[in-house]
Amino acid sequence: MPSQLSYGELATLMKRCAGLTVDPDTMQARPDSTFEEYGLDSLGLLAIVGELENRYGTPIEPGAESCKTPGDFLDVINTSLTSGA
Repeated sequence: MPSQLSYGELATLMKRCAGLTVDPDTMQARPDSTFEEYGLDSLGLLAIVGELENRYGTPIEPGAESCKTPGDFLDVINTSLTSGA
C-alpha cells in the first residue's frame, strides 16, 4: 500500500514537474492558499498527477488536476492512494 503524499513531496513534485521552488512549510501552514499563488497551473498539476500515477501504478481520481489548493489536492491524492481510486 502506498504511503500518504506529504507537503514536502508535493513541493518536490512541483519543482520536478513545473520548475517551481515552493517551501513545503509555507504550503502546510497555508493549505488553502491557491496553486495560482505559487505559479502552478492546471498543466503543471496534470504533470504531477501523471508522475504520481506512474510512481504508484494506480490511477488518481479524475479531477485531481483541477484542485485549486494544496490541501484539497493532497486530500484527493491521498484518498486515491489509499482506496486505489
